[in-house]
Amino acid sequence: MKIARLGSQGAEIPVAISTDPNGAERIYDARSITADITGDFLAGNGLATLSAAVERGELPELEGAEALRIGSPIARPNSVICIGMNYAAHAAESGALPPTIPVVFLKPNNTVVGPNDPSPIPPLSAKYDWEVELAVVIGREVSYLSSVEEAASAVAGYVVANDLSEREYQIPGAAGQWTKGKSLPKSTPLGPWLVPASDVDANNLRLRSWVNGEPRQDSNTADLIFDVPTVIHHLSQYMVLEPGDVVLTGTPEGVALSGRFPYIHDGDVVEVEIAGLGRQRQEFFRAGTTTTSQEA
Repeated sequence: MKIARLGSQGAEIPVAISTDPNGAERIYDARSITADITGDFLAGNGLATLSAAVERGELPELEGAEALRIGSPIARPNSVICIGMNYAAHAAESGALPPTIPVVFLKPNNTVVGPNDPSPIPPLSAKYDWEVELAVVIGREVSYLSSVEEAASAVAGYVVANDLSEREYQIPGAAGQWTKGKSLPKSTPLGPWLVPASDVDANNLRLRSWVNGEPRQDSNTADLIFDVPTVIHHLSQYMVLEPGDVVLTGTPEGVALSGRFPYIHDGDVVEVEIAGLGRQRQEFFRAGTTTTSQEA
């Protein structure tokens, strides 16, 4: 089973997607189970309830689902927590040594958008970059977990993420400005689906990206320096993770920061994919500058 949200922004319909015995994909309207895919839904055993309803044939198919926009599979995370340089080869292409403890930063939750929504390049950006990442969706509140083993049970499911990053904002200077480089509008496309943790081997997933059809990244989550349970356990020692929070686990080598590829330009198409979790496609455009009413 896969979970998605379909429809125009702000009016998405929660759906469950399953494959029937003949191999055909069916998209079921889940509104009789939940109004939306939220942290409360996940914490209340919502995925199991939804799966049981699908198996019993209790949900109607959503008419015209294929023509609807795909939204983020999570309505709006309370927090988007990110792990930096979690693949040794990416750390090397960034000019850094592999970290010995997880590198942690945050993105605003208002950066989250659908997987195929048009993507703005900031007006003054010269170094906008792509990053395919495995994203973890938290299913219950956790804090000060006692073991890595306990952390694994906190995961509700997994989604594809593109952690779009402006390197000129992020890196220059003695301290760097990661928040500036990682907080830009629509810079965290999520989806197309949420796949329950029980259906995913997070230690063996192929991640790939393309720019204008040309391959860029091609790696596997087996190469993560800190695997998912280790990351969740570590984060729980410093913050409360809430149901519906999203944790981005880092990107592999093959980004523009490496110097091997050009940065994203107006009109470029970036695609990212994780095996079993789906594929995203963003068309990029140069955003215009705006003036506030006080400046006008």
